[in-house]
Amino acid sequence: MGSHSHNPYRADAAASNSIDRKREQERRFMLSAAFKNSEELAAKLVQRLLDKHIIETTSFDAIREALSGQLKHISELEEHEFNFKIAPIRQLVPNANILSLYMTQYIIEDLIEHRDIEDIFGDENDIYLAVDSVLGSLRP
Repeated sequence: MGSHSHNPYRADAAASNSIDRKREQERRFMLSAAFKNSEELAAKLVQRLLDKHIIETTSFDAIREALSGQLKHISELEEHEFNFKIAPIRQLVPNANILSLYMTQYIIEDLIEHRDIEDIFGDENDIYLAVDSVLGSLRP
């Protein structure tokens, strides 16, 4: 009679690994799409931020270029750099879009310093919702 020990943690580990692989595939897909479509996404994002009265700017084009550059740059980041950036708002919403989290934090921390930004309004949630209304379309 064969003796097979049953390890209840093995199924949990397999399920966890499967979820991790799926999230990593989703992340790679979104970062690739953001890179390939950065100009179009940046233009839509600036327009949405203006329409929702999140930003005031003296130059639509300069902010579009800044956001486009950031959408391209994200794919070059190490995972720890990416995670460090979104850490302050990681729990902002359940099942958050990590690309939207990153761009939200970029707007809050970095874009505010851009010479063509006059002001940024709204809280993190308002900004995330506006960003995700554009970048959420990249989620597979």
